[in-house]
Amino acid sequence: MNETEYILVVDDEERIRRLLRMYLEREGYSVKEAEDGDQALEMAIEEDFDCILLDLMMPGKDGIEVCKELREVKATPVIMLTAKGEESNRVQGFEVGTDDYIVKPFSPREVVLRVKALLRRSSKTNYIQTDTKAKDMIVYPHLVIDNDAHRVTADGHEVTLTPKEYELLLFLAKSPDKVYDREQLLKEVWHYEFFGDLRTVDTHVKRLREKLNRVSEQAGKMIVTVWGVGYKFEVLDE
Repeated sequence: MNETEYILVVDDEERIRRLLRMYLEREGYSVKEAEDGDQALEMAIEEDFDCILLDLMMPGKDGIEVCKELREVKATPVIMLTAKGEESNRVQGFEVGTDDYIVKPFSPREVVLRVKALLRRSSKTNYIQTDTKAKDMIVYPHLVIDNDAHRVTADGHEVTLTPKEYELLLFLAKSPDKVYDREQLLKEVWHYEFFGDLRTVDTHVKRLREKLNRVSEQAGKMIVTVWGVGYKFEVLDE
């Protein structure tokens, strides 16, 4: 890590917060703690964290509600911490914008690895490369995805996406006109094969379209629903 990255650990159990903090600080992260959902939401909105480890079941606002309210104002990467047997809650978590989840009891080392992986995917670098041909970019009329800088612009306006929204857009944009069903997208974008509600995909597509539409109606139209099958990315003419 070139710059210190800031992690918010949210759990009502002090023992878990202390354990995660110890392992994360050992890796060079700067860590803050919150013990309930209300405190977590206030901190997450006021400060700019690089990642939030968010317990699902807490007094007051639970992790689902915190993530839902946070997503209205910020795209901070979120890893949900869930207990075994909460499959439906994990699906709910994805629907409100969670980027990953870890099941308790967990290995602290696994948490550190998941945090590193998520931060790599969501990294917004300021690296400028003079040779544009060497840049990892996808350029279409109305939409540009700069994968080096992890940046999306629609008709010249930057679009702020969560890591999962970004990955979904990037995956579809890499294969224009190819139709993917929801099961394929869950496997390829979420990397999970779980028995759950396929509305996870629908919710993310809806949110992605809304964000693109806010700055460019043409860009929003590029995510196409293929009724009875799934979704595809369609390149529009100039």
